[in-house]
Amino acid sequence: MYSGQCLCGEVKVEIHGGITDIIHCHCSLCRKSSGTAYATNGFVLSSEFRVVLGKELLSAFSLKQGRVRHFCSQCGSPVYSSSAADPTRIRIRLGILDSDITERPTSHNFVSSKASWDNLDAELPRYDSHEPGRS
Repeated sequence: MYSGQCLCGEVKVEIHGGITDIIHCHCSLCRKSSGTAYATNGFVLSSEFRVVLGKELLSAFSLKQGRVRHFCSQCGSPVYSSSAADPTRIRIRLGILDSDITERPTSHNFVSSKASWDNLDAELPRYDSHEPGRS
């Protein structure tokens, strides 16, 4: 089982199954909705996904007909997306999960529309906390 929560902790979710088709999506829609260079998405079966706390706090936004993004109305965290074309699965942003995930991403998608400042193969320094010199 996987568990997770939004940034403010008012919406909690559980996944009682696996996560499939994990990708890093660089399309402009994922960049704008996440505020980052890309969004890491995976699919879970709708029957294995539960909102265990805060369902009443979920708000929805639909940019494309039949596709709905569900997010916490308190903190704005994306929780999941649903599609009328495939009601058996939902798409989650892996960043909402607190559990260690055994499945791994399989690809970077829509790289032709990636952010101009994103270097997929950057050899940047890595730190366990803030970079040196930052207060």
